[in-house]
Amino acid sequence: MIDQKLAASAPRPAVEPRWYDRVPLRTYVLAALVVIAVQAVAQYAMGRPPICKCGYVKLWHGVVLSAENSQHISDWYSPSHVIHGFLLYGLLWLVGRRWPAGLRFVLAVVFEACWETFENSSFVIERYRAMTISLDYYGDSIVNSVSDVLFCAAGFVLARRWPVWVTVAVAVALEVIVGACIRDNLTLNVIMLIHPLDAIKAWQQAI
Repeated sequence: MIDQKLAASAPRPAVEPRWYDRVPLRTYVLAALVVIAVQAVAQYAMGRPPICKCGYVKLWHGVVLSAENSQHISDWYSPSHVIHGFLLYGLLWLVGRRWPAGLRFVLAVVFEACWETFENSSFVIERYRAMTISLDYYGDSIVNSVSDVLFCAAGFVLARRWPVWVTVAVAVALEVIVGACIRDNLTLNVIMLIHPLDAIKAWQQAI
């Protein structure tokens, strides 16, 4: 009995920290920047133009049905990428809530960078053109694609700082505002890519 009490009162050996617990935050940020650089190089190798073929870069381009859509730093689809960051934060919190925030941030950037690269493949570009209102869409410029990943990263950071209800409210507000302004948003985009509906396409084309 005495031995059991002594054993119970004895200090437990310290748990050895896992490798990702020892990584400083700046290293995770640097890793995310490397991922974005690799994304840019991969897209350049795929033949994507570095900037808009118009020859200049704008901070904002608001005309959806134009050849310059998805060619500049931000546009009406930038809020969708902020929502990507919200969703990736929630998903990675569910599957790895004990992981450091820096590691989850890098994984979110990797996921978004991979999606951006796949999105700019010929298969997805042609599907966008065939199934959505993006008739003039021929893929993103590299500056736009990199900006999309940065918007996603910003969404991840905001979701980590905000209460859940604020994140959800902002996501809903962005979807409603963008949908009202251009008759398209993340929700409609996903629907039209996965299971196109003629009613939605007709409504979108009646701009």
